[in-house]
Amino acid sequence: MRMWLRDELNLIEELLINLLKVVAQRAKQDIDYIMPSYTHLQRAQPIRWSHWLLSYATAFQSDLERLRFTKKNINKLPLGSGAVAGNAFGIDRMQMAKELGFEGLIMNSMSAVGDRDFVVEVLQCASTIGSHLSRWSEDLIIYSSSEFSYIKLADAYTTGSSLMPQKKNSDSLELLRGKSGRIFGAMAGLMMSIKGIPSTYNKDLQESLQPMLDTVKTLKDGLQIAARSLATATVYPDKMRAALSPDMLATDLAEYLVRKGVPFRETHHLAGKMVALAEDENKGMNELSIEQFQGIDKRFGNDVLGVFDYERSVELKDATGGTSRRAVLEQLEALKKTLGFDNFQIAGFDSKRS
Repeated sequence: MRMWLRDELNLIEELLINLLKVVAQRAKQDIDYIMPSYTHLQRAQPIRWSHWLLSYATAFQSDLERLRFTKKNINKLPLGSGAVAGNAFGIDRMQMAKELGFEGLIMNSMSAVGDRDFVVEVLQCASTIGSHLSRWSEDLIIYSSSEFSYIKLADAYTTGSSLMPQKKNSDSLELLRGKSGRIFGAMAGLMMSIKGIPSTYNKDLQESLQPMLDTVKTLKDGLQIAARSLATATVYPDKMRAALSPDMLATDLAEYLVRKGVPFRETHHLAGKMVALAEDENKGMNELSIEQFQGIDKRFGNDVLGVFDYERSVELKDATGGTSRRAVLEQLEALKKTLGFDNFQIAGFDSKRS
């Protein structure tokens, strides 16, 4: 089981790295696209589409680190433990470990025959990856809906309705979202199976095999589908830009006054008053006059309308981790160094699709 898992986790690692490469490729290619960000599913501030992509790259990169730790942790040899008490013929277990590619031994024979924590650890790692795939899928399902239309999945990753011919359902992403529950269930089921058994080997432990096999297959399939779904999706930057609105720059308006020396606790209140005025006038804040701004506070200068520029807004978020072009490229460079690849060219990726 440990040797099989070691090989399978190597494959999962390759698939996870490929998904990260696809995310990086799209983030590099689509860096000029600006869209709304969301908190509480409400429009928040302008960001680059690439910044959203790289938010999930950060999660998948953490998954990769956990996977590598898990792979190292399970790579310990149980062979030579016998049924429970050990081996009576003086075998050299360390030499066996070396020949079989293990990095160490399980030093206690009773622990070796009764341990399935290594399977639980793999399922826990898979569950975290599944959670991230599920959240990523949910975002993309929302963005591909008619109400958003930020992206469109390729026909290979959608299906039509059995009744309504106009429908194009994001079934690949929905299945990814659903399969994460299957992975969680396998993990929870195994933990319940082994939590109360006494030490060393008991027949209950055979229950570790089926969830292990199913989870590994489910995760490998899911990572491949995720990578191809994103690689072949069409992105609509005009739809993203059309969803931006001047009220999303209310924080930028507050920060405008901060740059003039006004404390943020005060500028936040003043920006809120401008939002309320624009709502009362049924106008965008960028359509209000200089006089209306100065009627709220004289410290609004004649240049205040320059705040209402989405490119300016994203470029001001230039600290490391931000959404400016430089900060996004910095994130890409850090990802490239972490993964140890020199470019973002992905086999089978067709940039002409978008």
